[in-house]
Amino acid sequence: MPGLADTLARLSALRAASTPATSTGPGRLAPLGDFGPNPGGLAGWSYLPAALAERPALVVVLHGCTQTAAGYDRGSGWSDWADRHGFALLFPEQQRQNNPNLCFNWFAPEDSRRGGGEALSIRTMVAAMVARHGIDPARIFVTGLSAGGAMASVLLATYPDVFAGGGIIAGLPFGSATSMPQAFERMRGQGGPDAAGLTALVRDASRHQGPWPIVSVWHGTGDATVAPSNAGAIVAQWRALHGLPEAPTRSDRVDGYPHHLWADGEGRILLEEYRITGMGHGTPLDTAGAEGCGSSGAYMLETGISSTAHLCRFWGIADPDAPAQTLGDRARGAPARPDPAPPSMLVPANSTQTPAGRDIGRVIEAALRAGGLMR
Repeated sequence: MPGLADTLARLSALRAASTPATSTGPGRLAPLGDFGPNPGGLAGWSYLPAALAERPALVVVLHGCTQTAAGYDRGSGWSDWADRHGFALLFPEQQRQNNPNLCFNWFAPEDSRRGGGEALSIRTMVAAMVARHGIDPARIFVTGLSAGGAMASVLLATYPDVFAGGGIIAGLPFGSATSMPQAFERMRGQGGPDAAGLTALVRDASRHQGPWPIVSVWHGTGDATVAPSNAGAIVAQWRALHGLPEAPTRSDRVDGYPHHLWADGEGRILLEEYRITGMGHGTPLDTAGAEGCGSSGAYMLETGISSTAHLCRFWGIADPDAPAQTLGDRARGAPARPDPAPPSMLVPANSTQTPAGRDIGRVIEAALRAGGLMR
């Protein structure tokens, strides 16, 4: 277990890197206003496209550490996809008085339980959006990056009756840490409950008896901030809840990257995992493709695959009348791109490099390692 000095050193490094990844202005988002009880002290922002669908879906989007709601929207392209497909967006936003690095407090017991803290604040925001905009309560989803991904795990576990599905990007499994020192351990891939223990934590987080949310897990194999082993732990946690076997129902490649799917007996995909070869810590983007969206920058990484677009398809909201995907839908999809050549180095967390820029990337990575921001 790391000592106090190690934890303090990591906190200091995080604070040194706490400049927001993008502008702190509101961008395309509007303030949510008074949404009711807010025990977690969060801010709320929303986005409604001009052509909002009747009984629209809602996607809750959670930014990562050092980021803002508007900055994450600009990078990920969520409001662009809302314009294209008519769903609503909710962006909870952390405040510095709660966490100096703007991380959601996914590891704090008071913020990661049903009926309390930041989890309840976000649940209250969702209720306000449903009441104000006629949201379809059967089509509410949540996604997030890093600490936002870990908080997405929290919401899926504590409010499985609210969320139909989730997308966890470079995140951690629910209940894996209950203190800041433990959080740093888990981020390094050290310690934590086993798969059975992780599953039991979700079962005990609520009295839910109905179907569990469908879950999509994304992680870069070169992530030096949150160890990729956390993706496997998330998959194990939700696979057992859905009663799925250890082996994937099907494995393929999407836009050149490994993709594993687990389906029920009717072929409905309940769980999937993307391993983005060589990607560091961040959200995978495709900004230049036919369906490109978003903007690359710190923790927003151009990889030729859009997590935003694929999450919309997985949840069935790219077409307002479409159900979630089945294995048959996957088989009828477009052919995947050729597999990219494995990179010769780990991609730095704040790199937007292309293969031609790897020498510059090495310089950046060396500086990050020297500053204690990468292992």
